[in-house]
Amino acid sequence: MQLTPHLVVMLATPPLMWACNAVIGRLAIESIGPLWLNALRWVVAFALLLPLGWAALGTPAARAQIWERWKVLSILGLIGVGAYNALQYMALRTSTPLNVTLIASSSPVWTMLIGALAYGVIPTRLQLAGAALSLSGVALVLSRGDLAALADVRLVQGDLLMLLAILGWSFYSWMLARPPASMRGEARPAWNWAEFLVAQCVFGVAWAVGAAGLGELIVPTAAFQWSWQLGAAILFVAIGPSIIAYRLWGLAVGEAGPAMAAIFYNLTPLFAAILSAAVMGEAPQTFHAVAFGLIVAGIFVSSRSAARAAPK
Repeated sequence: MQLTPHLVVMLATPPLMWACNAVIGRLAIESIGPLWLNALRWVVAFALLLPLGWAALGTPAARAQIWERWKVLSILGLIGVGAYNALQYMALRTSTPLNVTLIASSSPVWTMLIGALAYGVIPTRLQLAGAALSLSGVALVLSRGDLAALADVRLVQGDLLMLLAILGWSFYSWMLARPPASMRGEARPAWNWAEFLVAQCVFGVAWAVGAAGLGELIVPTAAFQWSWQLGAAILFVAIGPSIIAYRLWGLAVGEAGPAMAAIFYNLTPLFAAILSAAVMGEAPQTFHAVAFGLIVAGIFVSSRSAARAAPK
């Protein structure tokens, strides 16, 4: 596998979308509960996807194909649609942006660990070195150029929620790259990307709406503060971080592998820092450029490892 410009765009666009999701989501949860934000996001995304992926549901035979694979699709829907962003939005209620982003940046470590334990894929030294370089760049961004500030990090409930989200996302990436027998080769239905996402959303939307409803029964939320800004935020997170990012992420994971994709995922906190600085009226500083260099260096080192392992 070689990093072509086309592949770099596919790998880098989802982190940009997810950084926007974090910034916009942080603002939106002031007006709507985090579980409802996630549920409405995926209800809207599902409605927009239906015209593109209707073939996955349009006939009894098509629906039977989904039902035959309900176990794997329900897990993908739970992890990728129902849980990750709900946990992230909830984490931002009780944790600090520093802690949440720091935990999210550990994705390459968890992806490599899960790959080794569950799939027997042992990371190479170059992959480990690439992950360390990228994490160093992320730490530099999170500490705003003062690495000593990381010593003040304290875990709270939100941190544990974000850790659970990242573990789930790592499993999701591996399930895309190493699907079970019923989802690969000739056994896999001839779904295109939209049909595959619709098949996941059939279960994922049910998980998301069910969790929001259950959460409302257990801990009622304040009344929604509807506005055009909230409507625009829901529409954006339904299109950009959901449809566009998931499409590109699925393609990128399939082509580059989950370990390489996880390294690119580390661009998310860098993009988030720049976007947050723009919202706050602060210009990017020197440490942003240094951090970007470290993250790119980690990507390059890991790609060299993958290139060496590829068959000649």
